[in-house]
Amino acid sequence: MKKKGWSSQVVLKYALFQLPGLVLFFLILILAQRWTDLPLRSIWGLLILWVIKDVVLFFFVWRAYQRVANPLIGMKGVAEEQLAPSGYVRVRGELWKVEVIDSNLQIDKGEAVKVRRIRGLTLFVEPYNDETIVNDPEK
Repeated sequence: MKKKGWSSQVVLKYALFQLPGLVLFFLILILAQRWTDLPLRSIWGLLILWVIKDVVLFFFVWRAYQRVANPLIGMKGVAEEQLAPSGYVRVRGELWKVEVIDSNLQIDKGEAVKVRRIRGLTLFVEPYNDETIVNDPEK
């Protein structure tokens, strides 16, 4: 199984969430500089330390910034009845109403299926095989 890492979207989302804090810190330093005659070099040094802090913390929290549409997408389930093209499947111990993505396909009771996308409370599935790769759920 391939382990997913962080993507450019995750880095961008993290950076955008850190930006308001950086701007606020910069404004506080400017005010502190006016009140206490803080050297400009100290302001830049503190800003650089702030950015380094954000970079270091990224490696600990990046998973929280991943887009997870639904944890059921990509999960394996078992058909509780014949799916032609709809029926019920058990996924993680719960019974779900499903429709087969390819309405020409028939999935027999007890066969494994993979959840491909979700609309409301209906899961859309396809026959499960180890080579199935989860695509974008919006597709």
